[in-house]
Amino acid sequence: MAITSNVPGFEPVLINGRPLKSINQFYNSKRATISTRSGLPTSKRLKKLTTDRNHKVKDYLHRASTYVINLLDELGISKLVLGKNKGWKNGINIGFINNQNFVQIPHAQLIDILTYKGAMKGIEVIIQEESYTSKASFLNSDFIPTYKAKPADWEPSGRRVKRGLYVTNNGYSLNADINGSYNILVKAFPNAFEIGDREVLVTPRKVNLEGYAPTLVIPF
Repeated sequence: MAITSNVPGFEPVLINGRPLKSINQFYNSKRATISTRSGLPTSKRLKKLTTDRNHKVKDYLHRASTYVINLLDELGISKLVLGKNKGWKNGINIGFINNQNFVQIPHAQLIDILTYKGAMKGIEVIIQEESYTSKASFLNSDFIPTYKAKPADWEPSGRRVKRGLYVTNNGYSLNADINGSYNILVKAFPNAFEIGDREVLVTPRKVNLEGYAPTLVIPF
């Protein structure tokens, strides 16, 4: 997850998602081995393997979501915008390994967890259609089209040169996920930033959740 905000001085955050990928990669490898050896589509071993995998994924989602909600609560932020595209996992074609990693991460479950934890803290969760947010340049205030409503002559001023790196038309480099996160915020709230206020912090702080206890303190 990439977390950004229009709160002055907010330091963008990147929450490491590699542990989830590792859980899924181990599960897929082990599942393939067990299925090949047994020749059966399902078995007690496969069911136990799947249950263990689901518990590990859910634990990580709880740790990540608790970190996010606690962070917003500490800063007094009352709205959380989450990017999502309808049917974004249907017919996806980003390579076999990437397909597997993306499809097997339960984004809907994460959204549900963030929503109910946010409600407990008085934080409203807003789901925002996020088409073209990874292509448009936040720092250049690019217009961000809506899905199936992109003008024929629309072109972003910058470009995503590789995974994790976005370069603006004046050669400024920034994290691609942070650029996309800021654009999702702007798409939901076009006036979130005043003129000249887009020179925000764009170098993210990376967070690893190993050892982070998922404790959500609810004030009475």
